[in-house]
Formats: sequence, C-alpha cells, structure tokens
Amino acid sequence: MNGPGSAGARTGHIAVLGAGSWGTVFSHMLAKGGNDVRLWARREELATEITKARENPSYVPGLHLPARIEASSDIAHVLEGARGIVLAVPAQSLRACLEAWPRLPRVPVVSLIKGIERGSDERMSQVIAQSGAVSEDLIAVLSGPNLAREIAREQPCASVIASTSEITAREVASWCSAPYFRAYVSRDVTGIEVAGAMKNVIAIAVGAAAGLGYGDNTRASLITRGLAEITRLGVSLGAEPSTFAGLAGMGDLVATCASPLSRNFRLGKALGEGQSLEEAKASVGQTAEGVPTARAVADLADRSHLDLPITRALVDVVDCGRNIAEVTSALLSRSVRFE
Repeated sequence: MNGPGSAGARTGHIAVLGAGSWGTVFSHMLAKGGNDVRLWARREELATEITKARENPSYVPGLHLPARIEASSDIAHVLEGARGIVLAVPAQSLRACLEAWPRLPRVPVVSLIKGIERGSDERMSQVIAQSGAVSEDLIAVLSGPNLAREIAREQPCASVIASTSEITAREVASWCSAPYFRAYVSRDVTGIEVAGAMKNVIAIAVGAAAGLGYGDNTRASLITRGLAEITRLGVSLGAEPSTFAGLAGMGDLVATCASPLSRNFRLGKALGEGQSLEEAKASVGQTAEGVPTARAVADLADRSHLDLPITRALVDVVDCGRNIAEVTSALLSRSVRFE
C-alpha cells in the first residue's frame, strides 16, 4: 500500500528519464502527489516545448503539467541531487541509454518499461543491474493496468511495485501518493516483469482478432489462453503463480487487450485489417513493445522447450509472412501447429 511519507517532508527531486506519454503522465502523477520532478527529454526542442507550454503536445496533448515538473535535455542536470530515478524509455533502447548516461546515483531506480530485450532476452531489471551498475536491492519495477491517457485524466487505478528489497518497494510506493493512484508492493520482480512484457504480445493477437472482425468469444478465448501462456513462461523463470491472477497479470492483460487506447491492441488491429507491420507501426505512431518482446520470448521458449503458441504465431506473422487470419483460426482450433 502507499507509504507513509508526507509531501512536506520530502527533499530533493525525482528524475524521470523519458518524456514519452507514460513518462510524462507518470511525472504528472508524481507532481500531483507532492513530488518535485525533473523530466529528461532526449530532444532539446521537446524539453523547451514542455517548459514553455506546460504540456507535452507531442505525446499527451491537453495535459497541463504542474510547476513542480521541470523538463530538460541535460541528463547530468536531471540526475544531479535526485532522490529517486524513474526509467521510461523504450525497452530496446534502455541498454544504450544506460551506457551513454552518467553513472546513476545510488538511489532507488524504478522501471516503468514493459518489455524483454531482443538479443539478450533479458528483463529490464537485469539490464539495469548490468548496464546501469545498480544494486539489485535498489531496483524496483512497476506494472499494472497503466493506460496512460486514463491516468492523465486522473481516473482511479492501481499498480504493483516489486523489488527484492521491501524497503525499496515501499519507498517507491510512497512517491505514488496522488489520490487517484494506488500502489501495492511485491517481492516478485520476475513475475511483475514477465506479466508486463507478455501482455503486450497477447494484446497484439487480440487486436488482430478485432481487426479480422471476430467478436467477444474469440477475444475472450485469446485473453484466457494468453494468461495461461504468460503464467507458463513466468513460472518457468521462477515467478510466483499467484502474481498472474493479480493487478500486474490479469488486471493489466484485460486493460491492454480490451482498450483502443492500447498501442499494442491498435497495432494488432491494423495487422488484422491487412496492413503490413511497417504500415501498422506508422499508424500507431508510438513505440509498441509487443513485437520485439514476442521475438525475444520466442527465443526463450525455444531454449526452454516451452509451448507458447500465441507468441510463436505472432512471430510467424511478422517475420515469416504467415497469413494472420489462418494463424488466428489455427490458434483457437489447434488443428495446426507451426514449427
């Protein structure tokens, strides 16, 4: 649950690294909870635009950003004096960013990133520990039903913050004290990360079913089988099975697979409507982590001899040119198994 810290007792700022939609909305939530925030934008012109307009029109138009939020493209300035760090960059860019940035200060570091790194097949906490030289006990991960535009409208929601250190998890949860955002804590870092990454893969499949004109029976079947697939992978990596029945598992999966606000759902829908992968990505306009995550998870599944048919089917479509209608039908009948 929320930590006991009060806004008046806080000193220093929280550095949010990444000024996309989720990083911006999370910064807004932190400021609403009484925290000073420095928001790092890769592009200087975006940082200037945020500072002058008090909004991020490129990603979250119409969301007024409180004066507690300072935007800058100077990473050293953003990190200097920070009492906590939030990472909100794309999964496939995280390692390069950590290697290019100055050494992170020894403070809690929380990842908002939902993905698996392509090539290494590593979770984001593992990349942070290795490339960021951050102690495991200072790393936390956050996941749950996190549709950014709904949180920007201050609609009530809940998320889970996991860390191997209960102290770190509760410290990060104490930052999340906006009245519309509730944070629970967990020790199951692996489960929270697998659930957050894999739900994007399943959302693409459900979106594809919607684009093909299939109804709620098909979508519910894919969501249910998708949850089984997520759980199978997570447990094989050491996660707690109960995690996948909670906010970061079923909760996030339902939100991502049911909402047109979800980038991955929209990407899948465009694929189902007949667009190529590049056309679908262009129509979404922002990073959708599901495709590279599917590729990484398929590699993991091959090495571990896991049966992950939805993930494999998505890779067959985007990398092997399989017909998406045939793949979706085969998934539900299991009359065909793609090798």
